[in-house]
Amino acid sequence: MRKQLSLLLLSFLCSTLFVGCGIYNFTGGDVGTAQTFTVNYFQNYASQSPGSTFDPGLDREYTLSLQDLILNQTSLDLVSSNGDLLYEGEIVEYRVSPMSATAQQRAAQNRLSISINVRFFNKTKEGAEFEKRFSFFYDYPATSQLATVRDEAHQVIFERINQDIFNESLADW
Repeated sequence: MRKQLSLLLLSFLCSTLFVGCGIYNFTGGDVGTAQTFTVNYFQNYASQSPGSTFDPGLDREYTLSLQDLILNQTSLDLVSSNGDLLYEGEIVEYRVSPMSATAQQRAAQNRLSISINVRFFNKTKEGAEFEKRFSFFYDYPATSQLATVRDEAHQVIFERINQDIFNESLADW
């Protein structure tokens, strides 16, 4: 009898907890009444910024990474146009610069920095639009070539920038 009462009490507390937290999800994203999203192709204009270089394929790689993050962290459906939420913009910086020097005045560490200008529109919530620049970096040893750390660097940078974009657009704190 005591075991059944404990089990009943535990199930009541759990159900109350889950009902009370019904509007929250584990990612912190609040999509409101939106059901779809569109991520327009992010053009690569990095070479137009002094000191930046052009990395072929970066535009496609970045666009797909943002789509994947939103798909994985929300219940929204990806559509090719006219989504309730729209993300668009351009890659505006792709720069490698020395970060620290050795005693022989040579670079000991390099930094890859990427900046992306993003415009966000929400058809279901007035006043939620923004245009903002997001940036992050990846440090690597100067003895390494960028080509050898490129994939890992892009993954780290994209993950941080995309999470910042997600928080700015959908995390209604």
